[in-house]
Order: sequence, then structure tokens, then C-alpha cells
Amino acid sequence: MSKSQFDETPGTPGRGIHKVGRRLFIGGALGVTVGLPLLESFFPKRASAETMQHRYAIFMRQANGCQQGGVGQEPDRFWPTKTGSLTTASMKADGDQTVNVLSDYAAKLLLVSGCEMKAIVDAGCGHSSGGLLCLTASKADGKNIQNALALSESLDNRIVRELSGAGKDPLTLRAGPRNGYLDDVLSYRGSGDRRVAESNPFSAYKALFGLPNPTDEEKRNGRRKSVNDLIRGEMARLLGNSKLSMDDRYRLEQHQQAIRDMETAIACQLPTELFTPLSQTTTKQSESDGYVLETAKLQCQVIALAMSCGRTHAATLQVGSGSDGTQYTIKGTKYERYHHISHRINADGGTGTPIDQADMKHHEIDKMFAGIFKVLLDTLSGYKTPTGTLLDEGFSVWLNDLSNGPPHSTRNMPYVAAGSCGGQLKNGVFMDVSSGNTMVTHNRYLNTIGAAVGCKNASGGPLDDFGDPSLTKGPIAQMKV
Repeated sequence: MSKSQFDETPGTPGRGIHKVGRRLFIGGALGVTVGLPLLESFFPKRASAETMQHRYAIFMRQANGCQQGGVGQEPDRFWPTKTGSLTTASMKADGDQTVNVLSDYAAKLLLVSGCEMKAIVDAGCGHSSGGLLCLTASKADGKNIQNALALSESLDNRIVRELSGAGKDPLTLRAGPRNGYLDDVLSYRGSGDRRVAESNPFSAYKALFGLPNPTDEEKRNGRRKSVNDLIRGEMARLLGNSKLSMDDRYRLEQHQQAIRDMETAIACQLPTELFTPLSQTTTKQSESDGYVLETAKLQCQVIALAMSCGRTHAATLQVGSGSDGTQYTIKGTKYERYHHISHRINADGGTGTPIDQADMKHHEIDKMFAGIFKVLLDTLSGYKTPTGTLLDEGFSVWLNDLSNGPPHSTRNMPYVAAGSCGGQLKNGVFMDVSSGNTMVTHNRYLNTIGAAVGCKNASGGPLDDFGDPSLTKGPIAQMKV
């Protein structure tokens, strides 16, 4: 880093150290990039925590609806038993509800019921309709067929387009087999332009971060050097800067002591214990029926690292195809196909042999998905920031493209989320945003997320008009702080 990057032009506050994403960065030998703590001395006093954070949204998608109430005589096993504040103790005391798998994150959760995906589209199949509506709130292209396409971009694309600029892409990942039927359903660049998601977490990792390829001489010279050694000169110049306050000097000294433990993550590399299983994953394996959970968890590691390094502002993780037919193994028992379980019969249609305890099996699969989401939250929480953890800086959502098992409704969509986008969205609460029998259209849920991340409407105000023009505009006010 040149000296000019530390000099501050008089009368131009904030022009000192270049701010990249959430942290400051200095480069060392071998291409190592090291994050520094945010130093108050080089920022204008008006700089807030919000301006120093990397806003993002992550969407993890489950298929086939969840096992919640309102389906025949089935009890609700998904939501908390009452709305209001959430605590770890209250969730653990609430029984075997699906969301209680996430009780450790009670203070970070925002659970929203009372939303519906308005029936503005007939794509010839509920799974197809749900998939294309999920993040677009858009009509289909009018072809009443099972591979219909949305007529507008998805929210993940909108976020990246606005925050990162044209030509940038959200991170689009998946886990599970490809069967040629609704393989990819979530992410759209624009009208009729649906992305193909990356199945192999190692391929996603290489595309984002590459692989080190040092020369033999670099290997010999750098093998025993820590990041501290590689940037010693740059750090000395920074510590010698007259503008540095005592508090900032202390932060840097403490940071140097911590770098040896943190250098792998800060340099946008996974530690060996995580990188090794990821690097051994093949596309064939990641698309196999028996490796879905492992693939999804590895993809969570890739997503969290990408957000930590500021590589993107949005990511999607689709688990299973549009009508997920995976045979999941729960507690040592291999279940029937998940799609069949969601229909409660051994068939893809409306008639077939009943599956014994299908509602309970659906509930157990829901809890399995909650466990995947918890892995994502655990991983995001492992990255520390000046204001908390990476989890707090964005908004991570576990959603579905249908509401329940039979009849695969789109009313009362399950939205389970964590993180507050830097304090903009409520946490630690379960809310029902419906009014009597009237539910809120889900484009307003998407508006709320988009606005919190930083997207704007055509007039330059917070995003409030995402989705089909026929839908009610605006955010969901109850979600906002």
C-alpha cells in the first residue's frame, strides 16, 4: 500500500485509508490480503456502523411446503405456539416445533407468518409456479407448461445489480440430484432468463477465490511465514502514522496478536479442516441422492466466506429440485421420496397408497432443513466484525416455494430469518402480519429485505415496488425497527 493511501487531503474528510467492503485491506507477498480493524482516526466522525457494514441477503430454499397447521386434521408442528418475543428458554420449552431447532439463535430470529404468494400465475404445476414466484413475485411467460419462466428478475439479482453494478452476479448454488424436471427454479437475471445453479461447492469456491499456485521459490520463502511476517513493513508504516490515535494503535496491536488465528479466514481461504472435504467433492457426488445434506452444508461455508470477503451482496441455495424427490435418511431410516411424503401418498399426483405417518416424516424433514439453516447461521456467526458478527450485517432467510403439504397452498408461507441488516430489521420475535383472513402478499416481504439491504425504487427511495405491478406495493412495516 502506497503512502498516498494514508495521506488525507485537508478539507476532504474520509479520503484517508481506502475502505473496501467492511474492512480495510493491505496486501502482502504471495498475494495475501489482510483485513484490518476499522480505524476511527481515518474516518469522518459522522461515519456510522451502517456505512461500515457489508449488506447482503441469503436465501435458502426448501421445496414441497412444510408441515404446518390448517391441513385437514394435522396439528401445526412448524411455528412457535404463540406470537411475540423469542428467547432460547421459551423456544426450548415450546416442545418439538420445527423452528425450535434454531433456539440458540432466538435473539437473532425474525419469524414471519401471514404472507401469501398471490396467484398471479398458472405455470401448469404448483411447484413450477412456486419456484418462479418465490424470489420474483412475477407472472410467468404465459406458457402454461411445467417449465414456465418468470417475466422479471429475482430479488437476489436486483440486490447485486444495484449494490455491485451491472454485469455482477449473485452467488447461485444448489444441492441435490438433477432429473431434468425443475432442476433450477430460483434466480433470474431478467425476463425468461433463469440461472443454472452451481452444484459442486468446490467449483463455486474456485470460481470465487481461485487456488494458490505459488512458484517453488515462493513456497520455500513463504512456507513458514505468517501473514504478520508478510505485511510487517506495511503494518510498521501504519503504526508510525501521526494521525493514529492511542485507541486505534491498541486495536492494531491486538489485531496483530490475533492474526495468526484469523489469517486463513481473512485471506479468503477456508481452514484446512473445512477446505479438505470441500476440495474432495465432485459434481457427481454433490448431485447424488445420498449427499444432499453434506453438499448443502459445504455450500453454506462457501456462502459465508463469500460474504465475509465482500465478494457478493446476495446468494441463493436451492436444496433439492423444484419438486424435491430426494429420499432423505433421518435418524438412520431412509424415508420415501420427499415429494411423495409431501403428498402423503406414494405418488406424484393425487391418488396413491397412503404413506404411514407421512405428516410426522414431513415434520422430521422440516427439522432437517432447520438444521441446515443453523449451519449457515453458525458459520456466519463465526466471522467477527467491528459491530458484532457477519450474521448481524445482513439478512438470511430460510423459505419455501409452497406453504404446506397437501394441498400445496401458497397461503401462510413459512419465512424463517436471522440477522437485522445492521439493526434495521427486528430480531427475537415471531409475528403474524395478516389481518384476519387477509394475508400480506409476499412481494412486500421481498421489498422489506431489498430496502434493508440498500435497494431503491425509481424515485430513489427505499425499494417498495418490487414484483408484479398488480400487487400491493410497500414493505411490511411490522418487520422494521
